[in-house]
Amino acid sequence: MSPVPMDHHEKMRLRAAAFRVTRLYPGPVGEVLSRELLTWEEFGYRLGGGQLVMQLVDHVLKTPLAQSDAA
Repeated sequence: MSPVPMDHHEKMRLRAAAFRVTRLYPGPVGEVLSRELLTWEEFGYRLGGGQLVMQLVDHVLKTPLAQSDAA
């Protein structure tokens, strides 16, 4: 199975989730998740095990921020 390049939309979703996750999960957890998502976006290829990463992106983008973080 060869890696498939991500399209622009997928990369932008990864980048958006990477910046949002630090507000959703402040501290070291958010930082680790953010760096991981940015690494996937920078690498630019969908790998066989990428389903979990895309599930994380969906979770981060759908989870409401606390009212104080939304501003």
